[in-house]
Amino acid sequence: MAPPQASHGTRPSRADLESARDTTLPDLLGPDLRLLICGINPSLWAAATQAHFARPGNRFWPALHDAGLTGRLVDCSAGMTAADREHVLDRGIGITNLVGRATARADELDPAEFVAGRERLAELVARLRPAVVAVAGVTAYRHAFEDPRAVLGPQPRDLAGARLWALPSPSGLNAHASRAGLAEAFGAAGRAAGVPIRRPSPAGGT
Repeated sequence: MAPPQASHGTRPSRADLESARDTTLPDLLGPDLRLLICGINPSLWAAATQAHFARPGNRFWPALHDAGLTGRLVDCSAGMTAADREHVLDRGIGITNLVGRATARADELDPAEFVAGRERLAELVARLRPAVVAVAGVTAYRHAFEDPRAVLGPQPRDLAGARLWALPSPSGLNAHASRAGLAEAFGAAGRAAGVPIRRPSPAGGT
């Protein structure tokens, strides 16, 4: 169930965030998918704005921009525009989550939800056939694929024919990952998937 969405262009209020708890966020998917990035689960901010990785301070979109995977810096803190949505999909990039329900913190999730999420993800990958599936958060990857020794980077297994990749979490709470390090990691997964790399342009560019 999706929450009542804040007006486009307006950041969600505290009430908007609370009403988003346990609601869902639709996947961002297109017909020519090369790189499928899989988050842990939607934040309350993402669910309230119905935009992936929308919470201010999350470094997901800056990492994609710095890596040249997008041609402009996407800012969806108040919702994602149709133009930005089209731009991301045209790059062959899609976004989903291991667990569908929105929470304030990832530690509110039950380990069984990650395993169930892996099964749903496998069905999605079998249908859409991306080249690479990249899980944004190595701890989430370990839970979902029941591989406690997994490390960052390409994994020695596939998922329904797609290469598996574990990326560092872009959350601002992940102090171990710098913006430059995130860009390098996301860029490697994107190149492996065949996403054309572009020289980043200023925010608002094309």
